[in-house]
Amino acid sequence: MTHILIAEDDFDIRELLTELLESSGYQVSSAANGMEALQLYRSSSFDLIILDIMMPFFDGFEVARNIRKQSQTPIIFLTALQDEESQVKGFDLGIDDYIAKPFSLRILLRRIEAIIRRIQSNEDECLSFREITLFPSSYNVLISGNPTTLTLKEFQILHLLLEHPGRVLEREQLIQQLWGFDALGDTRFLDTHIKNLRKKIDLPYIQTVKGVGYKLETPN
Repeated sequence: MTHILIAEDDFDIRELLTELLESSGYQVSSAANGMEALQLYRSSSFDLIILDIMMPFFDGFEVARNIRKQSQTPIIFLTALQDEESQVKGFDLGIDDYIAKPFSLRILLRRIEAIIRRIQSNEDECLSFREITLFPSSYNVLISGNPTTLTLKEFQILHLLLEHPGRVLEREQLIQQLWGFDALGDTRFLDTHIKNLRKKIDLPYIQTVKGVGYKLETPN
């Protein structure tokens, strides 16, 4: 059974999320603050983590930072902070999604389902382009033969680019496929993932097509 960790200091929200996810067939563990969240994370195995940012002891940023030192378990920030700086900071830490409060329970559930579905997809093929090799079934990436750690969203973006080398993928198209909703003109969170992916790959193959999107191609 898929095991989800919820870290939320608001009792009512924590109970609401627990009831929603358990009724949807998930196993749920919950924490009331960042310290409890890290203790639970270290003592059990989770498939997905939902974090509030403003929590006692350790905030969501610190919890995510500690988790990313050890694993690429998908992380969703669910928070009242709606400013761009907080969102960019979260994506820079390697989170996979950012949902602002107040939120729709149906949309939250759909985003969770989309992440879990992609995690559990079982593809056997190997995709490669120049020095990049990607293994979809094991979520492994090799750059020039060396293992490279990517977040789930970075992995999925690279996967899509590798499936369509030389083809321009529009920003809105990528967001719809990876997050399951329309960008409505705001694609900055995608651009942040691309920036982080480029840093980790450290190769000049992910090219920007100004005003359109991105493509995987050898530079001229």
